[in-house]
Amino acid sequence: QVLLVESGGGAVQAGGSLRLSCAASGGTFSSYAMGWFRQAPGKEREFVAAIDWSGSRTDYIDSVKGRFTISRDNAKNMVYLQMNILKPEDTGVYFCAADRSWYSVRVSRNANEYDDWGQGTQVTVSS
Repeated sequence: QVLLVESGGGAVQAGGSLRLSCAASGGTFSSYAMGWFRQAPGKEREFVAAIDWSGSRTDYIDSVKGRFTISRDNAKNMVYLQMNILKPEDTGVYFCAADRSWYSVRVSRNANEYDDWGQGTQVTVSS
């Protein structure tokens, strides 16, 4: 099992930026694909971005392409989500998740394919 702890959330005005971090412990982080999901009040959890174990493959939901960047530092067991030009519709609790399929090329949008989840960090964007 991998313990995931998110940080970096907060309240910003539209157009602002935030950088979310996710610290992983346990397991072999460098072999796992990682994802970011979010959940707005009254809505289902949705995929935001994912990155493969090497960092060479990424995927984003269309609404964040060009604004968000997912990255990872395997030496530090960290995954990041740089969020720029934030919009009120980006508001929600952001979760990082680990897909413990060793060195898989899979970069999944399906929450069911992730094995471990963090507790989430709140992002609030005001207009």
